[in-house]
Amino acid sequence: MTELWTSAHREFVYLWYYFELQFRQIFRYWMIGILIGSCISVFLKDRIHGLFRQMSGSKFGVLGLVPASLLGIASPLCMYGTIPLAASVSRSGMRDDWLAAFMMTSILLNPQLIKYSVALGRAALTVRIISCFLCGIAAGLLVRLFFRNKEFFDFRSFDEPKNRDTDPDILFRLVKNIGRNIKATGPMFLLGIILSAIIQRYVPQDMMVRFFGGNEAWGVLTAVTIGVPLYACGGGTIQLLQGWLAEGMSLGSAAAFMITGPATKITNLGALKIATGWKRFALYIVFILTASFLSGIAVNILI
Repeated sequence: MTELWTSAHREFVYLWYYFELQFRQIFRYWMIGILIGSCISVFLKDRIHGLFRQMSGSKFGVLGLVPASLLGIASPLCMYGTIPLAASVSRSGMRDDWLAAFMMTSILLNPQLIKYSVALGRAALTVRIISCFLCGIAAGLLVRLFFRNKEFFDFRSFDEPKNRDTDPDILFRLVKNIGRNIKATGPMFLLGIILSAIIQRYVPQDMMVRFFGGNEAWGVLTAVTIGVPLYACGGGTIQLLQGWLAEGMSLGSAAAFMITGPATKITNLGALKIATGWKRFALYIVFILTASFLSGIAVNILI
């Protein structure tokens, strides 16, 4: 009994060491990310979305995909907030290809997640931003090419997005927004650290290299596959990616995971299904799996 207790205590100490190490490395990025995301949501959200609305009357043509993708990255809204916004600008004449680019990058990235991703290192952060931006461009181009004369989205069931930042005191408005962000991401942030500590303790490094390492297509395909069920929150997966990269995961595999994960997050899928219908929803899934795999292969070849 004493030996069992000693063994359990030793394992707890090991796990606590990995947990505490990950927590110290990630916590400041998580908090700074929340602060940046909340500041943008409270002070700049209306300006960003106003710029997007102004695009509906412009004649950028295919070049409009570039600002649409960039504004999607800058938007702090979740998908259930992004789609009502897209519905609103669609009614004012916004093109479906621009909407597709905006919504694609909005799903994949936001200012808060960019700050979280700083913890992964400069190379991984750069890969994440560029690959997400290019996915937005690709989504817009495909909608433009194959749905030029017919609607891709169906926004009839969506109303204007509800604004929750309405407190007359601007400081309280910011504090409330920060509190909502902590409540929304905190549990997954801690879960991600726990899972990362368990993996670091019990999963051998050579196994991680075998699954994700090198420039093999198999590693990228594995990352694409596990991104579907494993991704729940951006703040919760940074710790996993950080550990995997340290254990030998290739940047290409990380890029694939960072695309397929948020793009197939269950809440995002639910919102998109309502706005697209089954046939176009199936096309979206095929696009995501293909884009994430090709992005991973391209990163491994180029880097």
